[in-house]
Amino acid sequence: MTVLATPTAAAAPGSAAVAAPPSAVRGVPPAAARRRRSPLAVVRLLSPVGALLLWQLASSVGLLPTRLLAGPVTILRTGWSLAADGTLGTALEVSLQRAAIGFAAGALVGVALGALTGLSRWADALLDPLLQALRTLPFLGLVPLLILWFGIGELPKVVLIGLGAAFPLYLNTYAGIRAVDKRLVEAATTLRLSRVELLRHVILPGAAGPVLVGLRQGLGVAWLSLIVAEQVNADAGLGQMIMDARDFLRTDVIVVGLLIYATLGLLTDALVRLLERKALAWRG
Repeated sequence: MTVLATPTAAAAPGSAAVAAPPSAVRGVPPAAARRRRSPLAVVRLLSPVGALLLWQLASSVGLLPTRLLAGPVTILRTGWSLAADGTLGTALEVSLQRAAIGFAAGALVGVALGALTGLSRWADALLDPLLQALRTLPFLGLVPLLILWFGIGELPKVVLIGLGAAFPLYLNTYAGIRAVDKRLVEAATTLRLSRVELLRHVILPGAAGPVLVGLRQGLGVAWLSLIVAEQVNADAGLGQMIMDARDFLRTDVIVVGLLIYATLGLLTDALVRLLERKALAWRG
């Protein structure tokens, strides 16, 4: 006689238990759950497309004057024209160079200070109060002071970007090191690991997650700092292109520049997220 197993029957010894899908557990078949989610996916896709169509319609019939905001088709044509004549490429190259130099300097300083104060109680007591006080300053408001100190060349722009990137990395590096499990440190001490081995095998893996979060935050603030820095006495770059377009009421060029800034921010954030998945794969 054959006995049919019920869904609630216990698995036989030595057999692998197969977990049911969440939808099946709730009494909803997986196919029905997919059909239920599909309208939401369509709405997510159609929502931005509908907004673009309404934007273009308002621009075409004159409800949205070009002097206030150009239509999507005009912006697309302007972007293609700027890319074709080399204007966009030249401005992008200058902006990327500024952002790379400023972010690299700020990241180096931020991680170094965070590691120093996180690993040393003396450095924590000496430096952290000063750094916390500086962190509360609105660094974008330092632009006039930076111009007085360094002039109107490239240095104040790079310093502003570096300041924007340094503090998120400092805070996350400091917090990541201080959050390392003390039991792991005690185990490493019991195994008589050297300071270098402790740093390599315990401290760095434990603090990697917060440091990468700080990297993402620092990149976001660095792009914001770049936008501000390039609109102050810049003679090249995306910011200078936007300022020239403002003088001629070219809202299409302004939107193209803003979209480039946004695209750069999204790309760098995606790269850091990819790095995070690769570097922290051991977490499962």
